[in-house]
Amino acid sequence: MKSRTLRLIALTFVLTVVASAQDLASFEKRITVKKLPNGLTIVICERPEAPVFSFFTMVDAGSAQDPMAKTGLAHMFEHMAFKGTDKIGTTNYAAEKVALEKVEVAYAAYIKERDKTFGRDEAMLKKLEKEWKDAIAEAQKYVVPNQFGKLIEQNGGQDLNAFTDYDETAYHYSLPSNRLELWAYLESERFLHPVMREFYKERDVVIEERRLRTDSSPTGRLQEQFNASAFEAHPYHRPTVGWMSDLNSFSASDALNFFHHYYVAANMVVAVAGDIKAAQAMPILEKYFGRLPASQKPDETTTVEPPQNSERRVVLEEKTQPLYIEGYHRPDYMSKDDAVYDAITDLLSEGRTSRLYRALVRDKKIAAFSAGFTGLPGTKYPHLFAFYAVPLPGHSTQEVGDAIHAEIERLKKEDITDEELKMIKTRAKANLIRSLGDNEGLATQLAIYQTRYGDWRWLFYSVDRIDKVTKADIRRVANETFQDTNRTVGLIETATGEGQGGEQKSQPESQNSATSPDKGGAR
Repeated sequence: MKSRTLRLIALTFVLTVVASAQDLASFEKRITVKKLPNGLTIVICERPEAPVFSFFTMVDAGSAQDPMAKTGLAHMFEHMAFKGTDKIGTTNYAAEKVALEKVEVAYAAYIKERDKTFGRDEAMLKKLEKEWKDAIAEAQKYVVPNQFGKLIEQNGGQDLNAFTDYDETAYHYSLPSNRLELWAYLESERFLHPVMREFYKERDVVIEERRLRTDSSPTGRLQEQFNASAFEAHPYHRPTVGWMSDLNSFSASDALNFFHHYYVAANMVVAVAGDIKAAQAMPILEKYFGRLPASQKPDETTTVEPPQNSERRVVLEEKTQPLYIEGYHRPDYMSKDDAVYDAITDLLSEGRTSRLYRALVRDKKIAAFSAGFTGLPGTKYPHLFAFYAVPLPGHSTQEVGDAIHAEIERLKKEDITDEELKMIKTRAKANLIRSLGDNEGLATQLAIYQTRYGDWRWLFYSVDRIDKVTKADIRRVANETFQDTNRTVGLIETATGEGQGGEQKSQPESQNSATSPDKGGAR
């Protein structure tokens, strides 16, 4: 106990020294925010430690905004954003544009015949499919493959990437500081003049991505079915990659319609951090990003998930190692108790001193890993606080489930210790400092907090909120959230018989639970 106390004192001292250059006041001197007339927000942080900069373009739309019957469109457009523009990636855009329009006409005719409920003409279908593929081949003649990415790499770009999740889509990479204007042109241009070139070729890439990460992965299949069970009404029940039938159906025109609806200036935040001066950089960013057309932020109202009144279960029998996951509905990130959930996450899962690691991995030796965390599958809307564990050979999902529930009951019935609470708050400060340690992390955090709260300063306020969390808050929130009727359980059980791999069973009632029936309460 003494050594842990000494480590805590030492960590607190180090943080006090380091934080002097990482506090809110110091960042306020280095950060400039401007909302352009078209609605786009720019955040610039001056960080002259090396002659480079990083950026993070955040679009406040993810797979939760995918239209029905067109799931996967948000993710699909992310792929298309790397295909170039009307000036980059083509040898003759005027001719290519005509060719791409013919592709869409041919595809629409093919899909219309393919999806007929009655009277489909198979000979006509083959003819229409050939015409569509011939149109694709004609359009391909004008493509300069990967020119957008090559331009960035040729100018010293690093870590060119993007991601789509349930709540947002983001683009990021780093460049030398003397390439700021080139970046501003390229980044704004791909959202000003996107071209849906090689769309159906790239759609096949996404289909293979789904097959690899979901259809061929027991864990992927469990996660997909777990989300679908936990969220019956809200769009969080739909996979980000999209359902296979939608991937085989939506068109380049659908992706462009999604872009025009959600990729509007008012729905975007661009954060830049590095060796740049705001006074010189802001006019450049205004010049290029100010070209994006003005439009109101889109309405993102979604169906509200109704309260869950009974435990839900998904069981997959697979010829693989077992896995246990359970989740409890909680409010969105704007909840007054959001910091309490963050504190519980830290208590249960942060490092080898966390409660779940000690209980399931170190002491009971029944799991290879176990954790509890908030934010599944997103945070923008009401979501889940989840727990998971990977049982060791010779141990079952019921054992790890029972052990997790024992820790939950402990959380609900006993106050955490003063030392645990102090460590939670100390680590929150340490994690904040680490997140600001490089340009990429800094740009990411600034864009996210500016988007979600309308003010990047909430990055620092979030630590203040955790600092106000009490032991009573943790017990109260645990009792409110971790109830049997609010629980969805997902299991992978190791299949032993022939033909059992991949079988799924759904058991909505709590009396069918393979875990212990907790008295009064309870990825």
